[in-house]
Amino acid sequence: MKVEENLKRIQDQIYEACSRSGREPEDINIVAVTKYVSTKRAEEALQAGLIHLGENRDSGLLSKWEELMDEPEWHFIGTLQSKKVKNIIDKVSYIHSLDRLSLAKEIHKRADKPVSCFVQVNVSGEDSKHGMPPQEVEGFIRSLNDYPNVKVVGLMTMAPHTDDEGFLRKCFRTLKGLQEKIHSLEISYAPCTELSMGMSNDYTIAIEEGATFIRIGSALVGND
Repeated sequence: MKVEENLKRIQDQIYEACSRSGREPEDINIVAVTKYVSTKRAEEALQAGLIHLGENRDSGLLSKWEELMDEPEWHFIGTLQSKKVKNIIDKVSYIHSLDRLSLAKEIHKRADKPVSCFVQVNVSGEDSKHGMPPQEVEGFIRSLNDYPNVKVVGLMTMAPHTDDEGFLRKCFRTLKGLQEKIHSLEISYAPCTELSMGMSNDYTIAIEEGATFIRIGSALVGND
């Protein structure tokens, strides 16, 4: 199916989720996760009107960047090794996986200007998930004071793959509450106004619970 057709269906579902939760569809940013598809398919996403593309490996991002350059806004959404920061830092608009001080130090060192970062939080407590426990987030963000090239625009989480809607909502609400707490601290380098949560299987629930960036792969661009 064409990306344009998938996007129309997703936009309809976003509109319905916003209607149910009293939100505006314009506040939702769709990140097309292109890690499993070709550059041609990624280009089709851009032609459909999308501007945000997400990759989870530096090699995938670099190969597509060579052809698409700065046409999209690039999001790095995977676990980022400190040694790989130099490969992608001047090509991405957002990093969704800031989860340790050593990574923050490397981002600050390599960046020429502040980089918009999401602190990754493991709200489900699963051992298989990356990110820090919710109770460590405030202290971590306060420790970033010495790294002005790291701008914490929001928080990110990966919810568990489950059909338990109640548990999903609990995870998303936990992140939303934490985001509001950090935002209320009025830390200059951590406005923390955004929430990156929700993927192909749960993005409507995430929107109802406050997501501003949703990361959609298979439901949008499919799998080559």
